[in-house]
Formats: sequence, structure tokens, C-alpha cells
Amino acid sequence: MEMRAKVVANDRTYNWPRYPTVVICCDGSEPAYMEQALADGLMHNLKQIIAKGVDLRGKSVIPSFTNPNNLSIVTGRPPAVHGISGNYFYDKTINKEVMMNDPSFLRAPTIFEKFQRAGARIVIVTGKEKLRTLLGHGLDFSRGTAICISSEKSDESTIAGNGIEHVNDLVGMDVPDVYSLELSEFVFVAGTKLMTKVRPDLMYLSTTDFIQHKFGPGSAGANAFYAMMDRYLGELDRSGAVIVLTADHGMKDKHIGGQPDVIYLQDLLDAWYGKESSRVILPITDPYVVHHGALGSFATVYLDDKLDAELVLQRIQALPKVQIAVSGDEGCKMFDLPRDRMGDIIVVSSDSKVIGTRESEHDLSGLNEPLRSHGGLSEQTIPIILNRKLTDQPSNLHNYDAFDLGLNRAMA
Repeated sequence: MEMRAKVVANDRTYNWPRYPTVVICCDGSEPAYMEQALADGLMHNLKQIIAKGVDLRGKSVIPSFTNPNNLSIVTGRPPAVHGISGNYFYDKTINKEVMMNDPSFLRAPTIFEKFQRAGARIVIVTGKEKLRTLLGHGLDFSRGTAICISSEKSDESTIAGNGIEHVNDLVGMDVPDVYSLELSEFVFVAGTKLMTKVRPDLMYLSTTDFIQHKFGPGSAGANAFYAMMDRYLGELDRSGAVIVLTADHGMKDKHIGGQPDVIYLQDLLDAWYGKESSRVILPITDPYVVHHGALGSFATVYLDDKLDAELVLQRIQALPKVQIAVSGDEGCKMFDLPRDRMGDIIVVSSDSKVIGTRESEHDLSGLNEPLRSHGGLSEQTIPIILNRKLTDQPSNLHNYDAFDLGLNRAMA
């Protein structure tokens, strides 16, 4: 590849890629999934990748949800910098709870935007339409050097995307169902096809965690997913690309005896102080609630000015399996979150617990298996795997160091 000047994005400097550099965010990929699949002999390509590269563990950002982590990976910075603090938040300026899917919420450019301006070819494929406009924000698709695709349908027969037409014909797959393994497989097929067709400088592949929400490590459903992924990892590796494989968060059982283990925090606050005295926001909330019922291990609470915030905080801290309950100020410093997009209190549950609002507001009818979810510290550990050795290994690795590892530290 042609070597060019280094690129600066959000005060981090990146070398020009010597080879196509592919960062893969395997949504919800608790390290145990790949560890078990490797032990079961289902990921021969990954085994070879690790043998010639590195198999590390790092941290996701908190809350360990999809949007804040994907945007952290592609900006190289935590949410305090890029502004995406969850999938969902309370916008105090308009007094409304909204999805955080619009690029207007972004406060930092992506690495892709900066590299395209420097002349790079960019390919982004995500399984989630909610991410497509965020990941592709700032790219000029009229130049013919950027492609951004979601494997969700934009209508009944075609895939949503920018910078490319006839995606289904290229991939050779029909539009996948949103709740299926095929939604993620489409991401990998498109990635391998576009690696050959475009030979991009930077590629980002981001799957969905539908399978991980349903199936634990070592199960037949999970093993089928990781065996599928392994086939495409092999293709990408043989293409000569530098591969960085990571995740946006882990995944844990969140049930006792098969029943969701929930703190319905809004119900408790209503009973303590009245229904109009507080507002519990669950940043896991997104359009894909069938597999988690909007139940995760992170919440933020907005309080009426008349309440004694310290007293409320103490009562929440005393609840069973509340791992962290701190003021908004302290929590934002602790987790590198944007202060104006968090409430007066930040709550993280531990172990099997998840946090809900009111029990009546959660539709759990779509949970056909015992609840598995994420959002807390227990889902923060994520894999960081490269098919190259590193020149040096930074301490305190996060998933948002992925492009730094692939571009600055991976050996030839």
C-alpha cells in the first residue's frame, strides 16, 4: 500500500496502513465464547491467528452497551469525548427521552472521516441500522472512496447502505431477519467480498449480539455462530489484512431459576418518594428489545430538586446486588462519561442483577430463553486479538485502542 503522512483523530496519531486494517467488533462476545469454541476445536482459523499474533484481554467502556462502545472504538476515545453515552438518554433540553442514534449527538469525528480526507478507502459494515448513520457520519460518499452498509433492510428487499448499490447481489444473500444468526453472517460475507472488490485501507465490521443474548458459551447456538465467524476470519487473514478482533461488551446470565433477576428501580423510587419525583433512564433501551426486554445492568436517575440526593443515594446503595451507586458527577469521572447526558445518580448492578424501571413497563414476552444481558462491570472484560505480534503492549487496554494497535503497534 502507498505510505502517506500520519493521520490525527481526536488527539491520537495513527500511521498510514501498510496493509488493509480490519477491526471487528463482535457484539456481546464474552471472552468465554471464543475460549470455549477454541477448546471444542471449532475455530481453527482463530487458533492460527492467535499462534502468529496475540490474544489479549481489555476493557469496554461503561455502560457496556452497543452504541457507546462502537463509537468509542471508531473515534479512539471514551464517551466523555465523543458524547454517545448509551443507546438511549433523557434530553433535558427538550424534556424528552430519545434514542441516541442521530449523528447530531456525536461530538467527535470518527477515525474513518479523518482517514478518508487524507485519501484512504473506507468500508464499514454493521448488522444494526441504528449504528449505520453514526459510523458513517462525516464520510463523503460521493467521492467513491467510502462504503457504509447495514445488513438490516431499508425496504422489503434491499439492504440499507451508502456508497454502493446492489449489495444483496454482491453478497449473494437475501435480506436477513433482524433476529437471526444470518444478520451477523451478512456482515462477514459483505466484508470478505468487499475486501476483494475494494481492497480498502480501513474496514470496520460490527455484528449483532442476538445469539449471545440467547445462548451461553459452549452451547450449540453459540458454537454455530463462532464456527461461522471462523470461516470468514480465515478469509480475511489470508487476504493479508491486519486483523484486530474485539467486542463492545461481554454477556452474562441475568436470571435466577430461569426468571429475570431485576431491581425495578422506578417502582422503588415511586414507593419511596412518589411517582413524579424521579426518572430512571435505562441506556440499554433500543429498537431490539425482544432478546433483553430493555433490562441491563446500568441506569441513571434524575431527581426532583426537592429530594435529598444524598439520602436517595444511600437508599439505592443499600439495595441487594447494587455494585455501584454514586452521584452523577462522580460516576462520570469514574467512567469517562459526558456529564450533561447523565442524571443525578448512576447505578450499576452486579452479579446476575439487571435494572428496570417499572415492572409494568417491561415486555418480557419475547424472552424464550433465560435472560442474558450486559451493561455493568461484570461485562466489561472483552477480547483483543490480533493476527500480528505487537511492537509493544500498552497497559490498561480498552477496545477503543483497536485502531492504535492495528495501525501503530502491529508488526509487518
